Amino acid sequence: MQLSMRHSEIVQVARDEGRVTVDALARRFGVSAQTIRKDLNALCARRVLTRSHGGALFPAGSENVGYAERRRIASEEKRAIGRAAAALIPAKASLFLTIGTTTEAVAEALGEHEGLLVVTNNINVANRLRLAPAIETIVAGGVVRRSDGGIVGEAAVDFIRQFKVDFAVIGASAIDEDGALFDYDFREVKVAQAIIASARHVVLVADSTKFERTAPVRVGHLRQVQTFVTDRCPVDAVRRLCRESDVALVETAR
Repeated sequence: MQLSMRHSEIVQVARDEGRVTVDALARRFGVSAQTIRKDLNALCARRVLTRSHGGALFPAGSENVGYAERRRIASEEKRAIGRAAAALIPAKASLFLTIGTTTEAVAEALGEHEGLLVVTNNINVANRLRLAPAIETIVAGGVVRRSDGGIVGEAAVDFIRQFKVDFAVIGASAIDEDGALFDYDFREVKVAQAIIASARHVVLVADSTKFERTAPVRVGHLRQVQTFVTDRCPVDAVRRLCRESDVALVETAR
């Protein structure tokens, strides 16, 4: 399949960053937004990219986008989600924080909280919280995944099952229209399922691009969540499910 020079560069940017936007590409190439929309429509029609709100995503099926690239995807939205989720956590609470760039944003926003006990299988979260004087951080044991510093495997599951905490803050790589939550690594999913089962209140944090992605391993369902924090929820069926299942929907962009 041959692509034009501009199309090839658009695909490379999407591959490197995970996501491209119409406005940023228009500035980059010095063309109109309408021209970029036509480019993206053509690339998506050929299944090179996947259309998203305001741009396009580099498609991911059985393999996730690299961790550094995931940090750049919807970074401002993740920071807002992190602040909103952190505001739900009272002082002196106990909580789990799972693997993910959005849960890292929550950890960053928790820095000023008092008297927290945080259990995590995310080395990046532990590193962010280790200097917070009023937060005690416990790191799960297990296999450290080189790609992102996540701790996975049966040892991590056994460790998590020792606890019963007030809150669990979890992420997901993809959210289906029927409310199913998905991820890529079955070892990570096993840990996430143990965390959901060991918390009194589960908070799902995920930006709206997760509605546009697919992943192969089922984590659970939105019905297992008490609060869903996102920048926006563009899927009416998910909104309806939240109402019917008494899931509090928090949208930071509204």
